[in-house]
Amino acid sequence: MTTPKMLSEDLVKLAIAALEEIKAQDIVTIDVREKTSITDFMLIASGTSSRHVKSLVDNVLEKVKEQGVRPLGSEGLDSGEWALLDLGDIVVHVMLPTARQFYDLERLWQGAEQSRAQFSAESGPEQE
Repeated sequence: MTTPKMLSEDLVKLAIAALEEIKAQDIVTIDVREKTSITDFMLIASGTSSRHVKSLVDNVLEKVKEQGVRPLGSEGLDSGEWALLDLGDIVVHVMLPTARQFYDLERLWQGAEQSRAQFSAESGPEQE
């Protein structure tokens, strides 16, 4: 029996929640559906250390697997400077701030709809 495919938007929400759960910084969602056929969304987040970067990606991986989503691949988990998790409909990039500033993916995808996760310790997650 196959698991029904998770909608892209639901997968984005799940990945953001997994990133927020262990304190990812500056989470940005970029909707690239109109820009490329490779993926629907890119998530970009920062970690505070190479260990934190790896932990963030591992947590996303654990949460999506619990929902029956199998990643297509991952890169960079050894170095921890920039880790990538390819979930098909979304690609999750977690980087150290220096790598994020250097590669500047937000600028690269300028023109695509971008949004920052709306979470703060004081207010909690946004309610829909």
